[in-house]
Amino acid sequence: MEKPIGPVAGLPELVYTADCRARVAFEVLANRWDSVVVFTLGDTGPMRPRALVARIGGISPKVLNEALRRLERNGLVQRRVYAEAPPRVDYALTEAGTALLVPMQAMGAWAARYADDVLEAQERHGSRWG
Repeated sequence: MEKPIGPVAGLPELVYTADCRARVAFEVLANRWDSVVVFTLGDTGPMRPRALVARIGGISPKVLNEALRRLERNGLVQRRVYAEAPPRVDYALTEAGTALLVPMQAMGAWAARYADDVLEAQERHGSRWG
């Protein structure tokens, strides 16, 4: 078993307490669709909402709109309106949204390695306690 990682260089020892700033990063992507939208925009660049729905699959326009609004409110996505007829809107990652791709990729690598273990544990727990 690997030893847990200690404090991050340059961050105080209690960086992961209940009132820490690091918690913001986890809360930003707590919604299931927000990380998918960030990842998709990072992969493709700016996109219109209809193209995002088609690219992501399984997300309704309403749920996508809610995710985009949350991401915009959190400063991860920028809504760009073009003065054209008909009106055109697209969404792009901000600098903060682009920077989030690195830790998301690390979490994806973690999931590739440990997702089966987690799912098996959940199944054991469910059958034992369910």
